[in-house]
Amino acid sequence: MCGRFSQTQDPGELAPRFEARNLVPDWTPRYNIAPTQNAAVVLALAEGRVLQLMRWGLVPFWARDETIGAKMINARSETLSQKPAFRKLFERQRCLVVADGYYEWRKSGVLKEPFRFVLNSGEPFAMAGLYDRWPLTGLETFTVITTQANELARSVHDRMPVLLEPSQYAAWLDFKYHDIAALERFLAPFPATRMKCFRVSPRVNSPRHDDPQCITPLPSQDGFPGFNA
Repeated sequence: MCGRFSQTQDPGELAPRFEARNLVPDWTPRYNIAPTQNAAVVLALAEGRVLQLMRWGLVPFWARDETIGAKMINARSETLSQKPAFRKLFERQRCLVVADGYYEWRKSGVLKEPFRFVLNSGEPFAMAGLYDRWPLTGLETFTVITTQANELARSVHDRMPVLLEPSQYAAWLDFKYHDIAALERFLAPFPATRMKCFRVSPRVNSPRHDDPQCITPLPSQDGFPGFNA
C-alpha cells in the first residue's frame, strides 16, 4: 500500500517538470503527507496540464458522505477494471500524484519501523492516481494506485505505489485515451535498480509531525540487505 508520502520540491521546479501551466497556490514543503490531507496532483484539462491541490482519500461522486475517503486512499491495480468505485475513473479521470518519496513500514516484533523510498536520482516522480469530484460540496479527492512490490520494496511490504515513467504521462493524463489494455501495462512495479530506501525516524508515524526530520536517513541495520542511503 501507500500510506504516507512527501512533496518537498519548490513549485517553480515542479511545474516545468510536469509541463503544468500554473504553480500551486499557498505551497509549503510537505514531509509527511497523510490520508485526508491535501496534496498536489497533475490533471490534463482542455487548456493544458495544471497542478492542483486535492484531498487524499477518494470520495466517489455517488458516496453518501465523505468519510468513505479515509478507506479509499489506495486502489489495487489488479482490480481497477472490476471495482465500481474505480472502473469509470480509470477510463477517464486519471491524475499524476506528485511526490519525491513515499513511506512504508516493516514489522519488527511488536514495533513497526518506517522506511523511505526514493529514486536514486533524488528527482520527484509521479504516482499513478485517480480522482473524482463529490457533487454535494464540490470536494475533489484522489487515490493512489498500488501494484505488487519490486525486489527492493518487498523487503518491507508486498505492495508499492505505481510509479509512472515520464514517457507515460501524456497517455495517462489524456481523458480521451481509453485503451485500457495499454494503460494496464503501465501499472507494473517500478525497476528496483532505480530506487533506494532507508530507515527514518518514528516521527513519521504521527501525521502531526511534518518537518525535515521525517526524511532524514537513519543508519542501516546489519543483516538486513537491500537498504542503503
